[in-house]
Amino acid sequence: MVMFLDEPAVRAALRWDHLIAEMEVALTKLSQGRVIQPVRNTLTIEEGKRYLAVMPAVADDAMGLKAVSFYPGNAGTGLPTHLAMILLFNPETGEPLAVMDGRLITEMRTAAVSAAVTRHLSSPDSRVLAILGSGVQATAHLEALSKVRHFDEVRVWSRTREHAERFAREHKARSMDAESAVRGADVIVTATNSLEPILKGAWLKPGAHVNAVGSPRPTWRELDDDAMANVLVVDSREAALKESGDVILSKATIHAEAGEIFDRSKPARAGETTVFKSLGLAIEDVAAARLVYEATRK
Repeated sequence: MVMFLDEPAVRAALRWDHLIAEMEVALTKLSQGRVIQPVRNTLTIEEGKRYLAVMPAVADDAMGLKAVSFYPGNAGTGLPTHLAMILLFNPETGEPLAVMDGRLITEMRTAAVSAAVTRHLSSPDSRVLAILGSGVQATAHLEALSKVRHFDEVRVWSRTREHAERFAREHKARSMDAESAVRGADVIVTATNSLEPILKGAWLKPGAHVNAVGSPRPTWRELDDDAMANVLVVDSREAALKESGDVILSKATIHAEAGEIFDRSKPARAGETTVFKSLGLAIEDVAAARLVYEATRK
């Protein structure tokens, strides 16, 4: 029988340490050409408000696809901006194995990828984390990044001050303006749906690391040209050059894919200021879904 897993079942099966390690493996396979995966097919229903995307991927040990709705207009309504379902198949036989809720997988795998990259690119002595954005990805990144670095101070900014203050209360962080949050921070996360840059390169201290995970459209931006001029790592070159406004509009040079950093085919450039532009890939969803399926079977 095909297994059905709702969000509570997915939550019960996923663990950060296992997920972070699995994301390293999945992205390494991608960069080594061991994954079949097109760039996501996104339908624009209403520009800026409603999108529907389909994301298939096949690896040696996992095959499946995610159907995901991206509704930025849901922000502030109580409904998530991202909702999804994942179909998992046996790659050897084509047999359907599971249908599972994909909202939490999307949330956690995004942060887990950032954590894996941060472990390779940030200073081991990183102590200050700045988060621009106060939604679901802000919380997930705080949890995931805390698995790879020990932060003595967490700073948060949001366009809506009340949201930042609430995040600060719930997570023992400090709410402040964006520039103050970023200046002196060792690791920075941008997790917004901004159309214009919210982070300036002039604010970054030498050697800082940025995880830019928001604004996943070719005309949207979170980082200015100065920030993008630093050492740039992406999850997928093909996806970044088609989907990322930060990469496309800045004409930034891509140093490496994350998988090339993980397998050491490209240098991590330790000590330099680094930017990781994450768009989220189907293989991340499918690999995470396989983890959920196997853990649930056990």
